[in-house]
Amino acid sequence: MSLFTRIKNSIAADFHEALDKKEQKNPISMLNQYLRDCEKEVEKVRLLVERQNILKDEFQREIHQASQLAEKRKHQADIASKASESELHEFAVKEYQQYEERANQLKISLEKVSQDLTSLEQKYEGMKHKLKDMYIKRMELMGRENVARANHRVNKVLESNDGVQSSSRFTEMEGYLDRLEHQVNSSYRRHTIDARIAKIEKELSNEEKTHSLSS
Repeated sequence: MSLFTRIKNSIAADFHEALDKKEQKNPISMLNQYLRDCEKEVEKVRLLVERQNILKDEFQREIHQASQLAEKRKHQADIASKASESELHEFAVKEYQQYEERANQLKISLEKVSQDLTSLEQKYEGMKHKLKDMYIKRMELMGRENVARANHRVNKVLESNDGVQSSSRFTEMEGYLDRLEHQVNSSYRRHTIDARIAKIEKELSNEEKTHSLSS
């Protein structure tokens, strides 16, 4: 193995290793890149299908033109024969044979072009289906990645050192809400008791006044 080949292989290995690391770090990003590459390939095939269709149309036009010219020369050859114009008859017959041969050759080419077009269209449709499957796969992976990220965040909050602080904050908040509820209840009970006592005092005062007047 030459030095140049070893250097080239080493560079290629480093490049693929870098890609592998990038893929492990951000698989969705790499998948997006793969999808973009696939989209470009699908677009290339679409253009080839389009060109093949144009080529098929051109063959059909050439066949039609050659067939018309062949019929024209055949008719002219008949007229020249009836008029005993041997030179014109010979020329017309030769032209007829050439156009007829051209039309037959074009028909063979058209059949081949049509078969190739059918094959290309089938491959193109297959590529589109695969690309669609990859889009769906990306959606599935994104969904799983979201769940994984959420679970990772939850676990980090609840289990890590930072989670101890977060858990402590949750506990403090719960304690605060409990104290607040207790204060509200106490205030309610206190105001209720105060109202009841005030009512009793008023009733007692009225009774005393009534008793004094009656005495």
